[in-house]
Amino acid sequence: MKKISFIALSLVIFLVQNASAQSINPDFARSIGKIYVVVGVILVIFISLVFYLIRLDRKLTKLENQINEHE
Repeated sequence: MKKISFIALSLVIFLVQNASAQSINPDFARSIGKIYVVVGVILVIFISLVFYLIRLDRKLTKLENQINEHE
């Protein structure tokens, strides 16, 4: 059991070190235009979340008003 734990831990450490060593240089991403795709995706996700929260707030306010009128 100790061997399996040691091997698994070694593998995780190796993968973390390897992933950090292969991080993308922001200048490289900007030079090939991929940074704009990343920014665009982040903006779409953020705008979608804001729209969803506003819609949810309106629905909750409507339900709260109905409950208050019923009492």
